[in-house]
Amino acid sequence: MRMMSISSGSSGNSIYVGSDNTHLLVDAGISGKRIEEALNNIGVSGKDLDGILITHEHSDHIGGLGVMQRRYGLNIYATPLTIEALKRDKSIGKVDWEAFVPVNAGESFSIKDINVSSIRISHDAADPVAYRFAYGDTRTAVVTDLGEYDERLINYFSGLSAIYLEANHDVRMLQSGSYPYPLKQRILGKRGHLSNESSGRLLTELLNDKMQRIFLSHLSHENNMPELAYEAVRMEVEMSDTSWRGDDFPIDIAKRDVPSECIEL
Repeated sequence: MRMMSISSGSSGNSIYVGSDNTHLLVDAGISGKRIEEALNNIGVSGKDLDGILITHEHSDHIGGLGVMQRRYGLNIYATPLTIEALKRDKSIGKVDWEAFVPVNAGESFSIKDINVSSIRISHDAADPVAYRFAYGDTRTAVVTDLGEYDERLINYFSGLSAIYLEANHDVRMLQSGSYPYPLKQRILGKRGHLSNESSGRLLTELLNDKMQRIFLSHLSHENNMPELAYEAVRMEVEMSDTSWRGDDFPIDIAKRDVPSECIEL
């Protein structure tokens, strides 16, 4: 299985997950041109894509969705309530709504040789989900845009080989920053975003012998810095009562404007 961050952050999110035979996007929150350029760098084109999975309907996750669907006739997978929300979003433009495939949170399905499943998460959207992917014995997940986590999520994402995990903000930067008070409360709330420390605590619960790579993602441009996210997450692992240490696993920062390397699992 392969995994690559194409873009990450409030200005747009898109992740590639694939195998030799299957090529998927999770979200398409940047321009079709940028998505295509990133895919071309790993020998994949838009014509090779087997579908786009949408986590939720916010603009930084669907900005390029209409273009990609029209250009390549792609199937779009999302929960029924998310599809209804997308239909109300005029920015998507004219698309083939027959190509939108309803998927229910908690159910699994296969797209060629990759098994996909999703779980409902806590975020201020119609019906947001995180996705888990399985190819043989390898499991990866894209887990962003959630204000809190619980044992249900921890159990669901056990045994991963790689994870694309939100580390959105540094709490002190957010609290002292220029955002309006209601926006600060939204981000800090149970339907907002994970802080660096919360991300580290969740990661501690998910570390296992199979884990090969960790991408910290969806960093706020205004309320976080890559070095803060990295150190805060690493320190949460260091301070945990597990046997894992902060340097036991490669931790990368998913960048806003530059695709990551494409990792092989």
